[in-house]
Amino acid sequence: MSAAHREAGRGPINLNSPQQFSAKLPDKVDVVIIGGGIIGVSTALYLAEQKKRVFLCEKGRIAGEQSSRNWGWIRQQGRDAAELPLMKEAIQIWQGLARRCQSKALHFEQQGIWYLADCEADLEDFEAFMDIAREHSLDTQILGLDDLQPHFPKYNRKLLGALHTPSDGRAEPWVAVPAMAKAAEKAGAMIREHCAVRNLLMSAGTVQGVITESGSIEAEQVVLAGGAWSSLFAKNSGINLPQLSVLGCAARVEANIDFHSNALDNQLAFRRRLDGGFNIALCDHHDHHLGPDSFRHSWPFRQMMLASWRHTHLHLKAPSNFPDGWLTPRHWNPDEVSPFERQRVLEPIVDQAVINTMIQRLKDRFPSAGTARVTHAWAGMIDATPDVVPVIDQLPQLPHFWIATGFSGHGFGIGPAIGRILADLLQGKSAKYDMTRFRFNRFSDGSSIVPGPAL
Repeated sequence: MSAAHREAGRGPINLNSPQQFSAKLPDKVDVVIIGGGIIGVSTALYLAEQKKRVFLCEKGRIAGEQSSRNWGWIRQQGRDAAELPLMKEAIQIWQGLARRCQSKALHFEQQGIWYLADCEADLEDFEAFMDIAREHSLDTQILGLDDLQPHFPKYNRKLLGALHTPSDGRAEPWVAVPAMAKAAEKAGAMIREHCAVRNLLMSAGTVQGVITESGSIEAEQVVLAGGAWSSLFAKNSGINLPQLSVLGCAARVEANIDFHSNALDNQLAFRRRLDGGFNIALCDHHDHHLGPDSFRHSWPFRQMMLASWRHTHLHLKAPSNFPDGWLTPRHWNPDEVSPFERQRVLEPIVDQAVINTMIQRLKDRFPSAGTARVTHAWAGMIDATPDVVPVIDQLPQLPHFWIATGFSGHGFGIGPAIGRILADLLQGKSAKYDMTRFRFNRFSDGSSIVPGPAL
């Protein structure tokens, strides 16, 4: 096995992973980015390439949370109509990102993505997406059973058809995001792990920088890309950001399956990995740990709650020190230890019963997977907004402060395009797209909440 394959065979990043970025705190920069997931890293990369002084603060490890715990899919298929133009650009960026980063470690491959249908309702949903796909000239197509059979010859489940986008693909998240961070650093970005931002640095009602656990940094602009932590940080600054988190589990398995792409049905998602194993996850199960925000944001989330109650497993309380834990502080002073220092990396407990269900479903679909063996299992916290569409906006009431969060499990693939867009917006340039759907005030200006697709 090559070194690249061995590297891709590792699991998600956590606090035990070696610290790779330790830039010294500067006095002043053009932009401070809060959060070292793919959104923050991509933004830092574009800003650095444009010779902007940018400092990225990560409380734990680069890509330590959802950016290394996601499925690794890079897809246009099934996207919200407003996201799709951005995602098309992201695909183009991914195609050249390995050359740009001077690294083969990103492992981007366009193997296509399949949504499998086992009922007429699925096919109706596919037809609805085809209207969007045709509008944006995607290579998406609906395949009937006869056309589908050669691609899934040993799939032991009744199928009626599939939605397929050949230009979609995948990458290995825990390898790709740190490689992008290294490229950003090489381009001039300053990145520091184990450096939590406690508060915004304010003057006369305007953001002037940040206060970290290691000292203050003045900045012309600040970007909050904190994933599951964004709402908590925002609340301490007097900002009401309706965002909740759900927990999802995934596993790497070794299995004898003749399949080399990425697919899901109503219950199971699976994809071939670079190292020859498979990533698997449930499509009809996620966990939500109740906390103060669950009730504070219950009204804007009401539609999502009604739509997903069958698949949402509620727990009475969030684990200690999690963003919405009952005892997690909602307010703290700059000279106090913040919640971000108490929980450097979210490392949710894996539910073994969920893993067992994944394995059984895999074996049900592929009888040849009877000897499937789990080599890694992990869980991650997915930051979600009430309409399953991210917030990408400068706060009207707080100049120079930007929020890019709530990517609802869709952030890994679209991340590079968001980085390009944010880098331009921060410099007063056009995003090149209609960003109305992603505005911060849509949850408070009387607009109807229109949920996008959940997958």
